Amino acid sequence: MASSNGNGRVAPSAYPPPVDPQHEFIKRTLDDEDERIEVGVVIVGGGTAGLATANRLLQLLGDDPETMERLGEVPVAVVEKAKVCGGHNLSGAVVRPGPLQQLYPEYSREDWRKEGWAFGEVTKEAVYLTPTAKRAIRIPPPPPFKNHGNEVVSVSALARFQQRLAEEGGAYVLTETAATQLLVTDGRVQGVRSGDKGRGKDGQPLGNFEPGTDITAQFTVLAEGCWGHLTGPAIREFDLAEGAEPQTWELGVKELWKVPKPLDRLIHTIGPWPVKLSAKYGQIGGTWIYPMKDEKTGDHLVSIGFVVDLDYADATTSVHDLLQQFKLHPLVRRILEGGERVGWGAKALPGGGYWSMPKLTMPGALLVGDSAGMVDTVALKGVHHCIQSGILAGEAIYNALRSGETSLAPYEDAVEASSIGKELYEVRNTRQPFQKGFLRGGPIVNLAIASKGKLPPGKLPWHRQDQKPMFIGNTKDGYPKPDGKYTFDKLSSVFITGNATRDDAPNHIRVQKHVPREVAETWRWMCPAGVYEIPDDAPEHGNVDVIVNYTNCVQCGAITAKGGRLTTPEGGDGPLYQQT
Repeated sequence: MASSNGNGRVAPSAYPPPVDPQHEFIKRTLDDEDERIEVGVVIVGGGTAGLATANRLLQLLGDDPETMERLGEVPVAVVEKAKVCGGHNLSGAVVRPGPLQQLYPEYSREDWRKEGWAFGEVTKEAVYLTPTAKRAIRIPPPPPFKNHGNEVVSVSALARFQQRLAEEGGAYVLTETAATQLLVTDGRVQGVRSGDKGRGKDGQPLGNFEPGTDITAQFTVLAEGCWGHLTGPAIREFDLAEGAEPQTWELGVKELWKVPKPLDRLIHTIGPWPVKLSAKYGQIGGTWIYPMKDEKTGDHLVSIGFVVDLDYADATTSVHDLLQQFKLHPLVRRILEGGERVGWGAKALPGGGYWSMPKLTMPGALLVGDSAGMVDTVALKGVHHCIQSGILAGEAIYNALRSGETSLAPYEDAVEASSIGKELYEVRNTRQPFQKGFLRGGPIVNLAIASKGKLPPGKLPWHRQDQKPMFIGNTKDGYPKPDGKYTFDKLSSVFITGNATRDDAPNHIRVQKHVPREVAETWRWMCPAGVYEIPDDAPEHGNVDVIVNYTNCVQCGAITAKGGRLTTPEGGDGPLYQQT
């Protein structure tokens, strides 16, 4: 393979990760009956979408004891790799309340706040252009950014609330358990296999070794979030992406601050500073600043974050460092003045939208939420789609169980006819034009928003982001030096996530270890957790070695968009988010 295209640029796709997903991640035989766990329905992922599926299904089963009994001792099992549900979940997040109110009608919005996962209704909002590091120009909120009446929430805390309701309804929630293989026999998904525990750095069994187990089910729900470990192999195994555009990704880094003075409005900024306008750099990004009032403690909090499309070309683009740079803007510094950073996290999100969504069902299984790409990145909204897809999935599974059907195809039609399909279809062509750069693509994006998707007509294509040639630019020159007060380095940020990955755990990240400098720098700067390093004595040009500090990983998933592959860690490893 060539290391460069001759002008100092190289695409990460030329150096694919050492992985064979259709053989490694799909198990085509089942263990003997006495060695496996049999459940009614298994849900992979204890986030908002997976637990919404469990909650809705259990609501229906609770009114139908005959069908519940037919599912056996464990009617619903939720497999979650974090220490608790929500431990790996992160979003902004301002949520449209409708699906939450539909799923949990007995809880008022005041109850949400008392439960500790909602932090206030949006009553005021502002949108700013930030042309420079000193200026901010307030503009009328574009239609996608209007959030009046929405609710500021923590998805990690919401997931813990949903976990409690699922367990009260009869679910068996297996936390600290990774689903490492999809069970497929005779062309049908039969469940999942849980990962081994207690292996050493080289894969050797340690004294506390526990082998994984086949968990078989009548139906399987893949609710793994962004770039699910089993979702990718499932999409390929059953040709679910046939006719769809490639999925694309964005990366968000978030901080939570306790501030002495409450913020009275929700704020978004849409640049161009601190990203670069030039199409050469390919940088598209934006920010949020959300007010949060913790009803339990009385604390005034601020959620602040930066999101960047992973289609950029400058290898020195770092979302974490762009957030640190952004916080020094006078608009932001006034909000944080006298405050204390109390939380940090990072997460990738699917950005392809309507045209990139795969087929949602396969024999024996279906996809919900971010696993299916149900995110509107124009409005920065996806949580309500996660909840709505869970409701529809729970209903489709219940109807199939009750009637004895083996197909979940009605779920596809239900999603298309729902607010998910309608809202995503309306913004189906609103992000692709930015592949031409901010200045050339912006007018087309504005046209698509103003016409509610009618213009431009047809389907605008995406390209895979790992095929974007990378170069070593100068974005890094604007990053501030961490001062420990307003700006922070990556390692101190990882520390406050509660990450407790074993130092002798097996490596769960797959990348080539000897790659062109352009690719290595891409990984080094992109990773918000400082996982990838280049030795100090590495050559300035040509191929270099890559050191992978995988125990730092916070499971953001961004590496998969730029030439690597994130697999599941041992159950219980990774961050333990509280209010992200």
